Amino acid sequence: MKNYILTTILSIATSNTLISQELIIGEERVNPGIVFIFEGAIKDIVYPENYNLAEELTDIHIEARVNWDTQNIPKGTPAGGFIPYLKINAVVTNQRTDLKTYVDLIPHINLVDNFHYARNISLPGNIDDKYEVEFFINNPSKFDLSFHKDWIDDYSESLIEDKLFKYLDISFSEIAKLSRR
Repeated sequence: MKNYILTTILSIATSNTLISQELIIGEERVNPGIVFIFEGAIKDIVYPENYNLAEELTDIHIEARVNWDTQNIPKGTPAGGFIPYLKINAVVTNQRTDLKTYVDLIPHINLVDNFHYARNISLPGNIDDKYEVEFFINNPSKFDLSFHKDWIDDYSESLIEDKLFKYLDISFSEIAKLSRR
């Protein structure tokens, strides 16, 4: 009986580890106190299905977790809170063949990361190849976000400056071989 209980506990712990395992591509901090964590996650079923790549056609779930930091943040900001309205695009380039996948990351929500920007993608090549990954961060448009005078007085007429983050020699091999089910 003890072996059965131990086996059950280990199975649950292992399955939860696989579900939450993610490849950290990079982490960046920018003014005014925003943290970007870029990840390659295990492919998943994402709804609505007609707007997201089907799990069986997907190699990885590429993510950008974008949150307020826990220190040195604007007054009134919820520490660790999600940053909405950004326009985030990624280009994944196969370093062997130069084939590219372009993708817009859109807001998602799940029970592991809560709100994040993400998309299921098919890699432009073999899962064992090395990839360059570029993340383009664009400020919300004037139609997506308005600013009160106090924000403009202390910061500017934008949330952040547009940014480009580039990472080389990324291996998605391990994460692409995993499954959530």
